[in-house]
Amino acid sequence: MIPVQNIYYMLSYAFQVLNEQGYKNVSTEKFSNVTELCAAILTKGISLQLKRGLGREYIGESDALSSIRGKIDISESIKTRTMLRKQLVCVYEDFSVNSYMNRVIKSTAELLLRSDISPKRKKELRKHLVFFSDVEILNVYNINWNFIYNKNNQTYQMLISICHLIINSLLQTTSSGTKKLMDFLDEQHMSRLYEKFILEYYKKEYPEVNARASQIPWQLDDEINDMLPIMQTDIMLTKDEKTLIIDAKYYSNTTRARYDVRKLHSGNLYQIFTYVKNKERQLRDQPHEVSGMLLYAKTDETVQPNSTYRMSGNSISVKTLDLGCDFFEITTQLNSIIKEYFGINEIG
Repeated sequence: MIPVQNIYYMLSYAFQVLNEQGYKNVSTEKFSNVTELCAAILTKGISLQLKRGLGREYIGESDALSSIRGKIDISESIKTRTMLRKQLVCVYEDFSVNSYMNRVIKSTAELLLRSDISPKRKKELRKHLVFFSDVEILNVYNINWNFIYNKNNQTYQMLISICHLIINSLLQTTSSGTKKLMDFLDEQHMSRLYEKFILEYYKKEYPEVNARASQIPWQLDDEINDMLPIMQTDIMLTKDEKTLIIDAKYYSNTTRARYDVRKLHSGNLYQIFTYVKNKERQLRDQPHEVSGMLLYAKTDETVQPNSTYRMSGNSISVKTLDLGCDFFEITTQLNSIIKEYFGINEIG
């Protein structure tokens, strides 16, 4: 079981804005569940955005008006006979707070009001929603999450990310089409957070190590690459001539039983081996040392993988990261990986 406070620390690395002054109070609170935690982050984020002012955008409108605004829709005016009321249908753009991002935030807040959070938190959300009176609700099942951020709306990026996390973790549809609440942060969403946390931790704490989630090109003997999948790494760490490719895995079971013998997930091992060999081939014309690691989130299983294999000249290790301990111990585990592979003893 991962302590709720550790979830907050992981989110703080995944979303660096949570380390800013406005969120300091959230970091010191105690939360009974993750839903309450995310509700607190969203509530604080909305409060900060209200102080800056809600973002606005031009929204297309079409109304029957007594005075002309924008363009006149002649055909619609004739069809609806608005001229009998001394009106014309006009098509115009209104600079409105009813933007798509604000609609996502309001829809998420309304969903949280129906979830298992404290009355105090619900009261705070309702107080903020007063300022969203002109904002419409969206169907949470059909939200388009493909947002483009710029200098005018970049303060919304973390808010929308938290909304995405809340909506996709909290609500699901049963076979009968009714709504029900599910366990917050299921395996799929925890897996994404787990990967993001590790990558952002190394980016922030070890600037001397190049940490990124890079693609590895297939090293082909010809130019034919039709239907080949993209090799997208979770974390690739590089310093000088050394490269460590980490595949972060968050499963309820880190191994599989076959005839009462625990074995590694074969697909995971094949994948990291393929990444390592193609990366090594890519670097063949320069000094290099490429290693791979499967880093599983530790479970309650009796058998936990902790081995290093030499495969065709490369080191492939399988380790676990205990997310259930004090967060300082989690960082110690992550730091030990850097020390082992790159010889760095202290955080830069």
